[in-house]
Amino acid sequence: MGIVEEAHNVRVVGKGERTIVLAHGFGTDQSVWKHLVPHLVDDYRVVLFDNMGAGPTNPDYFDFERYATLEGYAFDLLAILEELRVASCIFVGHSVSAVIGALASISRPDLFSKLVMLSASPRYLNDVDYFGGFEQEELDQLFDAMRSNYKAWVSGFAPLCVGGDLESVAVQEFSRTLFNIRPDIAFSVAQTIFQSDLRHLLDLVTVPCHILQSSKDLAVPVVVSEYLHKNISGNSIVEVMPSEGHLPQLSNPEMVIPVLLRHIRFDIEV
Repeated sequence: MGIVEEAHNVRVVGKGERTIVLAHGFGTDQSVWKHLVPHLVDDYRVVLFDNMGAGPTNPDYFDFERYATLEGYAFDLLAILEELRVASCIFVGHSVSAVIGALASISRPDLFSKLVMLSASPRYLNDVDYFGGFEQEELDQLFDAMRSNYKAWVSGFAPLCVGGDLESVAVQEFSRTLFNIRPDIAFSVAQTIFQSDLRHLLDLVTVPCHILQSSKDLAVPVVVSEYLHKNISGNSIVEVMPSEGHLPQLSNPEMVIPVLLRHIRFDIEV
């Protein structure tokens, strides 16, 4: 195993000629795909990994300067693909990783046959003629809460984000992976994500994009999926699912996994 693979806990499972790369979002790790992986292993070579800073990674490897922008994560993704000698892949990215995949595809479109973007947003802050879902004051309150008492913040944020009650398995699972992240790293990553603005780069994304979105998501309003659809240069398609929450593959797998599989298996008709 190479250095990059080891640092990111890369796991390759399944058999098949085509490669699928599964990338998780903030606060989770590769376990967030546990309901999807069994449906892929018979037909695809499946690559799973943890973003740097996620709980299972070594916190000593987290470079605060490198990961102050999302480009640092895009470079990591390209390094993983290079180390695994992936010539082309179907990339499935959740939340921030959907945008990280889009960034990586700008510099190396040849490596991505399509992007399946689940709960993606190019900007979380509201702006003139743009509704991202948050005002700066709301984000400042979120950051203050993380700083003052991370454990208490997780207990409140997890059910809001997942969209379930405190006792639900999905909320408990998201709480577990959030608690596994070192608080100072979680704070830094949250700032980088929530303050990012990649709208100006969308017209450089040329690979086909399948944009999937819950109808009710605390972090990403439905209008954002339409914004992505209109502003990405390549062919794109949007499907809004009647699911709730920002992690629907975890909280509502019986509804969401079939949709993901359909978009993985079928291409956009041009």
